[in-house]
Amino acid sequence: MESDYALREVHEGICGQHLGGRALAHKVLRQGYYWPTMHRDALDYTKKCDACQRFSSIPRQSPSPLSSLSSPIPFAMWGMDIMGPFPPATAQRRFVIVAVDYFTKWVEAEALATISEKKCEDFFWRVVVCPFGIPRVLVTDNGKQFDNPTFRTFCANLSIEQRFTSVAHPQINGQTEVTNRTLLQGIKKKLDGAKGLWVDELPKILWAYNTTTRTSTGETPFSLSFGTDALIPVEIGLSSLRLTTHDPVQNEEDLRANLDLLDERREQAAVRLAAYKHRVSKFYDQRVRHRAF
Repeated sequence: MESDYALREVHEGICGQHLGGRALAHKVLRQGYYWPTMHRDALDYTKKCDACQRFSSIPRQSPSPLSSLSSPIPFAMWGMDIMGPFPPATAQRRFVIVAVDYFTKWVEAEALATISEKKCEDFFWRVVVCPFGIPRVLVTDNGKQFDNPTFRTFCANLSIEQRFTSVAHPQINGQTEVTNRTLLQGIKKKLDGAKGLWVDELPKILWAYNTTTRTSTGETPFSLSFGTDALIPVEIGLSSLRLTTHDPVQNEEDLRANLDLLDERREQAAVRLAAYKHRVSKFYDQRVRHRAF
């Protein structure tokens, strides 16, 4: 059935991220597909997914209230962190360095064999500064890869303000922590039993993340960055409305309209993001279990 194909491809295909039921239905709908039982079918599909059941995160209580950062404009504030070690892959790569924009939620990541201040500097220059411009703020933990004279000088020369999270309150860099958790779950769900192949799957996981609507903004990182939705594999296997009705002249007009509306969409996303952070902080703080030592 076409509906089964759409759910399967979006959930676990080339660009699949093993989304939850509601997110899966929303992404399928956003790509131009609809049938009356879509939401129920998506929920049922994820409940039957073995990888989702075994690798979903378990909610935990926090010992301290939530303190989060936000950016009012795209690509002005980035968070950066390191994940690993993972099982050794090709070229003995065992770590992943991750960067996420606080506004659009756009994510970049790269597998590395070793972690050093020079590797972090090179990654940040190539993957963040060159494509997106020099940010105003970089948020990291206080690991030696980020808190050292070499990396501090690199940031100072570009007038980038460094902000460090404390060991006691790592949730201040919550955006990167959440992204890391999502990427880690994606790696586990994609590669259960195929330990050394995680490097090959990393670009697909990033693609899936950047083309999936984020609850906080109501938009995909791709659309907030480039003004339109990306074409994803399910639309090649099952033609979507925008492909079947494609007209070159109309497409040019629609593209210009989308770009004209991009600033407005970003403003709306900023409002939704602020409201979302308020709701999340309120819910999070209600579940805090204070610990005394």
